[in-house]
Amino acid sequence: MPVWEESSLVRVVQPARPRKLAKVPFVELADGRLQGVVSSGSDISRVYVSSVAAGDFAYACRTNNNRPCGGIRGGFCNHIGALIGEAVLQYGGERVARYLRTDVTDVSPEAHQVSAAMSAARPQQAADAPAVTGQVFSRFLRHLSYLELPVTTAPLPEMHWFPSAGAVA
Repeated sequence: MPVWEESSLVRVVQPARPRKLAKVPFVELADGRLQGVVSSGSDISRVYVSSVAAGDFAYACRTNNNRPCGGIRGGFCNHIGALIGEAVLQYGGERVARYLRTDVTDVSPEAHQVSAAMSAARPQQAADAPAVTGQVFSRFLRHLSYLELPVTTAPLPEMHWFPSAGAVA
């Protein structure tokens, strides 16, 4: 049996390519959506919570105060474009396209190909945008709270499931 199967640690999947966290500090494939937090280009205290649902590509983009994004005018805004781009860097184009169930035929699609395939399907705004925004932003804040913990080597019970950088691959 491999050593990692005998451990309580989980393998960490390395990013497909390095990415900068300043523009999109949080991106995940979860709950049947590509979702994350995108920094505002004009106001340092504002972020946008953006998401695209797998399959029908229903999208949402709202501020951290749960106000609609002004850039959504019948299609994906720049925040959603940035989210897709960072997801492709983090997870790889093939994994993002497969998760979102797009019709991309390229073996290793780039962000613009994934976005174009979704836009061609004429997606609509998600009806549950306020609820999705709250869930994603709450998860982002929870992840940030772990950065504020004091440095220690003692175990944290609530983090026993968390992947360790020292996990054996």
